[in-house]
Formats: sequence, C-alpha cells, structure tokens
Amino acid sequence: MPKSRPPKPTGPQAERAVLVAVAARQRGEQLWGLDDTLTELDYLTRSAGAAVVATLSQRADRITPTYLGKGKLQELQELLAEERPDVVICDDELTPTQQRNLENALKVKVIDRTALILDVFGRHAHTREGQMQVELAQHQYLLPRLVGQWSHLERLGGGIGTRGPGETQLETDRRIIRRRIQKIEAELDNVRKRRSQYLERRRRSATPMATLVGYTNAGKSTLFNALSNAGVPAEDRLFNTLDPVTRRLRLPDGGELLLSDTVGFIQKLSPTVVAAFRATLEELHEADLLLHVIDITHPKAPEQAEVVEQTLADLDLAGKPRLLVINKMDLLTDNPKDVETFDQIDLSVIAAADSPAVGGRVFVSAAKGWNLPALLAAVRAEVSDTVPEWQPAVKSA
Repeated sequence: MPKSRPPKPTGPQAERAVLVAVAARQRGEQLWGLDDTLTELDYLTRSAGAAVVATLSQRADRITPTYLGKGKLQELQELLAEERPDVVICDDELTPTQQRNLENALKVKVIDRTALILDVFGRHAHTREGQMQVELAQHQYLLPRLVGQWSHLERLGGGIGTRGPGETQLETDRRIIRRRIQKIEAELDNVRKRRSQYLERRRRSATPMATLVGYTNAGKSTLFNALSNAGVPAEDRLFNTLDPVTRRLRLPDGGELLLSDTVGFIQKLSPTVVAAFRATLEELHEADLLLHVIDITHPKAPEQAEVVEQTLADLDLAGKPRLLVINKMDLLTDNPKDVETFDQIDLSVIAAADSPAVGGRVFVSAAKGWNLPALLAAVRAEVSDTVPEWQPAVKSA
C-alpha cells in the first residue's frame, strides 16, 4: 500500500475505529487479499480523520446476516470490550439488515465501506457541484437504512459516517429525503446541461481533450499540475481530487489541448456512488483520449489497473483510446535519463497493457517532472489519430 500515511488524527474529536473484513468463497476469486483490503481500509479511515485501534478479518464460505460468523462475532465483541472504540467499519457495503444486526449485537455505531468513502468525499468536495453530488449519494445511501438505524434522525454530530444529510423523524423521513433527492437531481441536470453547452462549444472549436484517470492516489493531480501549472491540491491522500478541473495546454509543436483531472477510482466503489457522480464522469465520454495513470511502485499496481479498466468498462468506456502513464519512476531510479528507456519493469502483469484501446505507454515522474515532453509527444500522436480535423490547425499554428 502507499508508502506514507495521512497525518495521525489528533485531539479529542478523533474517533477510535475497529476495522473488519470478510473474504467469502461465494464471491469467487478475489483480486485483493484480506491484508491488502484491510490496509486500504485503514488508509481510508485515517483519511476520514479516525484512529485505527484494531483490525479483525475472517475467511468464510458466505456472508451471513450479521456479516461475520458466530464465532468471529463473539471475538469482535470481546475486542470491543477491550478497545472501547467509537465505531466499527466493515470493508463491504452492508445491507440495512446486516448493519442493524451488527449494531444490535455490538452496541456501537457500525458503518460500511460506502459510508466511509462518502465521508472522505464530503471532506474534499469544495465546489457546489461536488457538494451536491456527495449529498445525493449520501441521501440515496441513507434512504433504505432509515428504519432503526439510530434512535432518532437528527444526528448531525461529529464522526465519520454521519456527515452530510443527517436524519429526521422516521414517518416523514422518506418523503423528505425523496424530495431532497429530486431537488438535487434537478439541479445536477442543470449542471449537465451547462456542461453539455460547454462541451458543444469545445467540439466546434475542434480542440482535443485528454482526461486523466486512474486509481486514487496514483499521482493524477501531481501530473496535472506538472503539465498545466494548475496548482490544484495534490497531497498523499485518497480522493484528494473530487471536483473536475480543466486547463488548456499548448503542446511543443504549437497545438492546443484541453486536459482534465477527475476523481480517482477505487475497488468496491458502490454503483450508487458512481451513479451520483454521473455528471462528472460524463466528461470521460467526451474526452478524445484517456491518460491512465498507474503508480508503478504500488505492490498492487496490476490489481489497481484492473479496477480502473473494469470501472471504465462499466461506464461503457472500454473502447475509448487510452495511453498508459507509468508514474512515480523517481522511486525506482535516481537518473532521469533512465526513465526514457526504462526496460526493467514487466508490464505484462498489467492486463491493460494488452488492451486494443491502449495506444502505448510512457514512463514519467510527475513529482520530478521527468519525461513529460515525451508524454506530450505521445498525447499529440494519439490525438492526431483520434481527431483528424485537429491536424490542419496545428500545421497552421
């Protein structure tokens, strides 16, 4: 997992969390082992401002109505009595029944991976559009979980998993939340219309567009800043970029390119969350080229690349032209010239490298600015094939 961590939570507001993960045979072969998924859940939890005090995992034949088997549930109860945490965080999206059963058995707040991701999203949404998309996903997540989730529905107090829509009295809550969902969806539809108008103007100008995609924390924002001097926040933190940003670049041969940075992907990302962010993700459909940024130093780089490729396929983008950008090369070599002809990495383990939509790969260090001219040249070559009408404009520049 990442070589560095978010700052340790400090102060009396930091919640103490116990993490729980289950690997069930009924799901078939899994790309991620229990240790890997718990490490990522730990990183997500710390990004949400909580302190991890213990972890618990189980290999099981199937997922039970209490998520854990009877023996592991008892073990978890004993662990909670010893550690006295504020919250238990499960690595899967729990059904409302599973969450209710766990809270009744454990007598402590229980949230799942989706609620945790939404909390991290909520921390990093700064634009009105981003905030609306997070709130929409939170409401859609909360709606089926109203009955018995907590004793009343005005719980806006601190703590991960409770940031956002809050809770109202049960009898009126569904109606209130559905109305709010409808209102947010209407506002986001207006955002989509405005974006469509912008994209239409962009199409008429024949200016090609490339969009950065990749697993969260792969270095997309750092690369975006290195190429565009945009100055967007680029920290070692999951989902640090939530709101899309677009900048106009001038390529070495005089051509212009629009470059966008978008939210990163992650394993087990709920379809509800993806649907809520459809207005943002629609920009991927309008891009002429996707730059798939890969943190080659990550021990799960092949699995992360597979998650990105599968997410793109789920978004009907499997055929979109792509360029692999192998990032963080400064952690593998001290000589920037080595990056230009690097041949010590077996990219055959990354399935995306064999995709017919992938036109090539470039090794870079976004943090050091290594080999960026080669990346721009590769982008130029790929986009020239994708947007033929751009070629005359470049020649006349």
